[in-house]
Amino acid sequence: MWTDGRFSDTEREAVYRAIFERRDVRRNFLPTPIPEPVMMRLLTAAHHAGSVGFMQPWDFVVVRKPATKRAVKRLFVEANAEAARHYTGTKGELYRRLKLEGIEEAPINLCITCSRRRGGPDVLGRSMVRATDLYSTCCAVQNLWLAARAEGIGVGWVSILDHEALKRVVGIPKSVTVLAYLCVGYVSKFEPVPDLETAGWRSRIPVDRLIHYDAWGNRAHEEERSEHENHKSVHQNGRRGKNEARRRATGMEGQSAGRGLRHHR
Repeated sequence: MWTDGRFSDTEREAVYRAIFERRDVRRNFLPTPIPEPVMMRLLTAAHHAGSVGFMQPWDFVVVRKPATKRAVKRLFVEANAEAARHYTGTKGELYRRLKLEGIEEAPINLCITCSRRRGGPDVLGRSMVRATDLYSTCCAVQNLWLAARAEGIGVGWVSILDHEALKRVVGIPKSVTVLAYLCVGYVSKFEPVPDLETAGWRSRIPVDRLIHYDAWGNRAHEEERSEHENHKSVHQNGRRGKNEARRRATGMEGQSAGRGLRHHR
């Protein structure tokens, strides 16, 4: 039977829920091990990301040993002390209070790399923009992140690291680029709002400020903006009605698995 390829309403809702409820997790990790079949699902999801020229430049280093985590944590502490010097006054005080990693708390650390020579010297689609291999590997990270959220697994990206020193700790060849170091594990809860927004570091920029039409600087016409706001209102009200029905059914305020979508990081 022919179909137009669209997901059902329930399936589509699940995709958007994973996107909107994904979090950069640095706390609340549980010691619960991730079963091997689940970890393989996450890595397979990452491996199915799109890549320019189908070069698939990524590799995955799964880190479980406490000694390796301790070594990486030392690298973070050194790099974070250096990064903290960039912030003074109130901003500096806030920065030093932020929790920016869960390296030792997370059951698994995952180092995702990019092999920039994979596919040979003439990868299809890469002749003008060499960094497309790095962009492709970022797609693999996002695939894994969304799949993890659907599995109830938290992921946190530790970006404050000396990648050359990290290579020596994890044994990554010099020719390979470290793209991401992730903390991965089940968590006691997912925060409703991103940690940095809760802490007052930054807020999400409204999407309509970031959209240009046909050329940079051409913003939406007022009627387009009004239509967007109306669509958003209808969407939120529809979700609110569903949530109220679910809460009445469960008798537990805010505990339904179908909580409304929140457009946060």
